[in-house]
Amino acid sequence: MLITVTRSGGFTGVEKTRELDTHARPDAARWEELAHRAVAPTADGFHYRITVDDQVLDVQDPFLTEEQRELVRAVLVEGA
Repeated sequence: MLITVTRSGGFTGVEKTRELDTHARPDAARWEELAHRAVAPTADGFHYRITVDDQVLDVQDPFLTEEQRELVRAVLVEGA
């Protein structure tokens, strides 16, 4: 299994990508289980794509910040 993580943003805006190939690792089963659990959808959770001008953010319940949750609620009620 090939696992890739990309981190972007932050103060400097530098993007960092790292890969981990579990093939031939003695701890492969642990990594693969963790990866499957990490990307599994949350049961009964909503997914949101918030777009503000040219910025796009994909988030999912229950992992929204209070600000994201407030914005989502307000736009779903007040928006057209």
